[in-house]
Amino acid sequence: MEKVNLQEKFALFHDHWLPRILGEVNDCQVKAAKLLGTFEWHHHEQEDEMFLVIKGQLTIKLRDRDIVLNPGEFLIIPRGVEHLPVADEEVHLLLFEPKTTLNTGTLESDRTVRSLPRI
Repeated sequence: MEKVNLQEKFALFHDHWLPRILGEVNDCQVKAAKLLGTFEWHHHEQEDEMFLVIKGQLTIKLRDRDIVLNPGEFLIIPRGVEHLPVADEEVHLLLFEPKTTLNTGTLESDRTVRSLPRI
């Protein structure tokens, strides 16, 4: 067991949309990511996912509305719900999701990452 300092972990990388694994809790992973710009519409067939904003403001677009998350706020997106993350300025966030979760869900694209780095 080792404690995790989020500021130190976020200082280790500068790219966007590539989550890093910080740890595991049962069958789920805790991931850190930096976001900037617009991702892609996607959904996850089998997995729920949780977005917890640490720094910045993240908009999660849904087909019927937008949800804005500020530091200290989180959103759980149920499996099957199509969503589009948008960060007008850089966002630091934690993701809590099953180990099987691909970052692009059922969508295959150049942004799909099958093996995430661990920091």
